[in-house]
Amino acid sequence: MNEKKNYYPPMHSAEHILNQTMVRLYDCGRAYNAHIESKKSKCDYKFNRPLSIQELQMIEDKVNEIIAMNLPIKEKFISKEEAIKKYDCSKLPENVGENIRIIEIGEYDACPCIGQHVNFTSEIGKFKIISCDYKDETLRIRFKLE
Repeated sequence: MNEKKNYYPPMHSAEHILNQTMVRLYDCGRAYNAHIESKKSKCDYKFNRPLSIQELQMIEDKVNEIIAMNLPIKEKFISKEEAIKKYDCSKLPENVGENIRIIEIGEYDACPCIGQHVNFTSEIGKFKIISCDYKDETLRIRFKLE
């Protein structure tokens, strides 16, 4: 887990906050599929229904609230054994090694990750949900940063 993914750091950091927001609001787990780019991104969640306009606004508002808190984004390394006990490690490659990189966004989120991130949430910009659709038990949220 030494080589970092080449994601656009502000967008990738926003994805982490969106994932934790979905976990906290809907207990649906983190996105099982994501496509992160600088102009727009999308996250797919296992879900049981579409979201209302009010719910989408609530998600957007919560993500922006966390961004505005200027939380530090830090990395730490823990043993693979400890990571498996604390986090969903199903996306880690088999040859990951014994030290797992954990990205922490203040006290709000922590998960294994090899992507690049900003240093503080205030560097992300404004989070905006572009669209959302639901099909075959998948909720797809598309978003951008302004």
